[in-house]
Amino acid sequence: MAVPKRRISKTRRDKRRSSHWKLDLPGITKCPKCGEFKLSHRVCKACGIYDGREVIKVEAAK
Repeated sequence: MAVPKRRISKTRRDKRRSSHWKLDLPGITKCPKCGEFKLSHRVCKACGIYDGREVIKVEAAK
């Protein structure tokens, strides 16, 4: 079995492990109709439009 020749320092070990836990920013775009920010390839929650069509009916804010 392979055994390490030298002990790895905590700094070196932590530098190696540091890059895996970071999350990516989701793809956020502006809705072409109302200008609200929305996730890509999803219906806009503000106006209910997806791909140029009204998919869900959203009541107007009072």
